[in-house]
Amino acid sequence: MDTVENNQAAAAKTARVPVAHPMLAMMGMLIGGFVGMFSETSLNIALPQLMAQLGVSTATVQWLVTGYMLMIGIVLPLSSLITKWFTTRQVILFALADFAVGAAISALAPGFGVLLVGRMIQGIATGLILPLMFTVAMQIFPPYKLGAAMGIVGLVIMFAPAVGPTLAGLILGIASWRWIFWLFIPFLAIAFIFAVTSLKNIAHVTRPKVDFISILLSMVGFGSLVVGVSLASDYGWASAAVIGSIVLGIVVLAWYTHRQLTMEHPILNLRAFSIPGFRVGTGLVMVNFGIILSAMYLLPMYIQKGLLVPVALTGIIMFPGGIMNAIVSAISGRMYDQVGARKPAILGFIISMVGALMLALTSAQSTIAYVIAAHVILMIGAPMAMSPSQTHGLNSLTGPVAADGSAIMNTLQQVVGAISTAIATSLLGIGQAAYMANGATNKAADAFTNGAHYGFYFTFVLALVGCLLAFRLPKKEKYSTKEN
Repeated sequence: MDTVENNQAAAAKTARVPVAHPMLAMMGMLIGGFVGMFSETSLNIALPQLMAQLGVSTATVQWLVTGYMLMIGIVLPLSSLITKWFTTRQVILFALADFAVGAAISALAPGFGVLLVGRMIQGIATGLILPLMFTVAMQIFPPYKLGAAMGIVGLVIMFAPAVGPTLAGLILGIASWRWIFWLFIPFLAIAFIFAVTSLKNIAHVTRPKVDFISILLSMVGFGSLVVGVSLASDYGWASAAVIGSIVLGIVVLAWYTHRQLTMEHPILNLRAFSIPGFRVGTGLVMVNFGIILSAMYLLPMYIQKGLLVPVALTGIIMFPGGIMNAIVSAISGRMYDQVGARKPAILGFIISMVGALMLALTSAQSTIAYVIAAHVILMIGAPMAMSPSQTHGLNSLTGPVAADGSAIMNTLQQVVGAISTAIATSLLGIGQAAYMANGATNKAADAFTNGAHYGFYFTFVLALVGCLLAFRLPKKEKYSTKEN
């Protein structure tokens, strides 16, 4: 028995791929991931301004958010295959260069169409960086440090969307929205230098046969699903275009799933879902990301168009929540090391429910202090649940399937984020229409606030679902990750 325990203790202190300086090796990906996630939500605060300057509607401008996430969702399922054809360094260096090109195109865009193309090019890069960030961390850090390491990765993922609106608001207060994209490039250059000097290859290049049918099914399936939900803002949920796109997406994804499960060498090993810990962890991450993306999409617009606050001040209002997000993200990884995933996940979703409900009870006359408090509470709950749930899910996998697990989790996370943003946009429009249908002919701020309420209730429902699902987490992890 002592020999078994000693072997387990030794295994917990040994990384799967030993690296002399693992954090330095991660730095290029962490910076690139931060920029990617910053880009995902930084434009939220600029959407009202972009609608006015580019002459587009709310339903159209949302594509700058959903289109970006759609590209991430299309690329992510291919990440495992890509890493078998190209080295870790090659993929990351290409992604960082690709992101810089997309940022430059967006900054120079003469109109909405070119801006959207630039955003989607950036989405390709983020779709390459995100899964590798998790996969590399799982390989180069020993198990007893894994919670803390994943907490740092979670800090990047959670902190960037939280501070994105703040920094973007300050930029918009003194300059054009184009400078949001110019800001990305120096950070990407620093990340590129780190990747060149410190990043090592952690996987073998085997160059397996490429199943182009699976690639096509993945692109059509995820794309149709996101497009269908997004079109609901313009055409309504009962329209033929919306129903047809959603049904097509579901049917094609079912075909894609069947194909992956029956292939000897699938592009994405969906057999990972046969492991209960991974299923629950992935479900919790998806729900949590939906909470964050729906709230962070609605909140900056509500502050500007509901409370009638200037854009620069909007960024400042959202800053305390961003700081709290960073603090809790860093702590939550260590919470997993100490108590596992169940307790922080349940508590995090309960706190998220309180924050979402507070936002749903706002009005056009709410105080800034109240909005800040609600945002801070939400930003305590969401990251508290995120990192432990993610670590639990990925830690349930071993061997080659671990890379597929990271790709699966991040793919569904982005797709759910895009769908949640689209649903929030649709509910925003429904709420505004309902307010005006009751005979109100003035106070556009009140109408917008009513629409935001519909969206925040959706955020609350997601938090409730997450809380109920978190009870399926085990009371104790399979093995202790504490250092002896």
